[in-house]
Amino acid sequence: MAIVDLVMPKLGESIMEATILKWHKQPGDAIALDETVLEIATDKVDSEVPSTAAGIIQEILFNVNEVVPIGTVIARIQTSATQPVSSIPSPPPTSQQAPSPASTQPAIQQSSINNQITTHKPITIGANRFYSPLVLNIAANEGISMSELEKIPGSGGEGRVTKKDILHYLAVRTQPAAVSAPQELSIPLARIQPSTPILSTPSSVSSGNVEIIEMDRMRKLIADHMVKSKQTSPHVTSFTEADVTNLVLWREKVKKDFEKREGTKITYTPLFIEAIVRCIKKFPLINSSLDGGNIILKKDINIGMATALPSGNLIVPVIRNADQYNMVGLAKQVNQLADAARQGKLRPDDTQNGTFTLTNVGTFGSLMGTPIINQPQVAILAVGAIKKRPVVVETPAGDSIAIRHMMYLSMSYDHRIVDGSLGATFLTAVAKELESFDAERQL
Repeated sequence: MAIVDLVMPKLGESIMEATILKWHKQPGDAIALDETVLEIATDKVDSEVPSTAAGIIQEILFNVNEVVPIGTVIARIQTSATQPVSSIPSPPPTSQQAPSPASTQPAIQQSSINNQITTHKPITIGANRFYSPLVLNIAANEGISMSELEKIPGSGGEGRVTKKDILHYLAVRTQPAAVSAPQELSIPLARIQPSTPILSTPSSVSSGNVEIIEMDRMRKLIADHMVKSKQTSPHVTSFTEADVTNLVLWREKVKKDFEKREGTKITYTPLFIEAIVRCIKKFPLINSSLDGGNIILKKDINIGMATALPSGNLIVPVIRNADQYNMVGLAKQVNQLADAARQGKLRPDDTQNGTFTLTNVGTFGSLMGTPIINQPQVAILAVGAIKKRPVVVETPAGDSIAIRHMMYLSMSYDHRIVDGSLGATFLTAVAKELESFDAERQL
């Protein structure tokens, strides 16, 4: 017999931990190779973890709702192999095995003393203290200095400061002895454990004919992201409208042949993304982020598209290197990601590293909106419903009134980086790209 360690898999470049949602197997259950053992969740997407070996579940080391660092042993599988095997390389003799929940605290204290080096720590600062990119990002956004960060107790492997540690520290840190200003936006909302109330306002007893519904985990995460974005970025929203008649008529003309030839539908989304990409190349500052006092210009153009889920929640899958696709490629990418999102089959990487976001509020009949920036991006563009309206059309023969397909566009942007002139100019450029669409275009 041999024992195989099942570890928390790497779920994306910037993801350092995950929450256990559900165990599909219990100790004593048989498991096949690649069969789902458990479901996990990050702040981006839910995933299933398959078994790395066939055998019997011998031990489960973490409970539902516990947050586990990437690379940590979460279960052990007894196999029929004659030689011991492991799903990860054996650690050096000086390294310690990942502790079980019952022995977590003593192991953390001992590892904090030893300060042993582990391969799961991506960033080292100071002596032997390691910080994940997520922790560093939270610290930067909340104004926590490095000296202050080094004083935060860590509950992760070898005393590493986890997301839960820094958010707990922030919650305590933002509780002054005397209240001098409203505190509704001072406490992170959804990055806390599901059993903790997310409302920062005092609890009140509801009266009358009411129904109390607890937010699901994804809604809590969305709430956190939205509040955090408004805390981080001074939002400014600009509006314009576009005559998209040529675009609408072209799509109506080609959509049947396109679907028959390519095996997928052509929606308006890839047409909008194409126009956005062209304008980003003209105004690259829109495709950036802010890191302290530095502006990070992104060379890759990765377009996120807000997608509604059957539950009513939203998720933002990302089309990487959108500038490298033609119209057919964009249409296929849009449909594949949208279908995967609605079916709950997005991979963790599918929601990572977006540089600009498009949201189609017109899908639900809305004419326009004031979208909230998807951090750490600096801008998000919303397109409204396309409506027929009588408008004045300028021609060489003079002005006339005609029925045209009109659409409002709105863009919210981070005023720390994007001034009103740049924001309005970029938005107008997108509108002009859509208006100048070639109605005789060939696929």
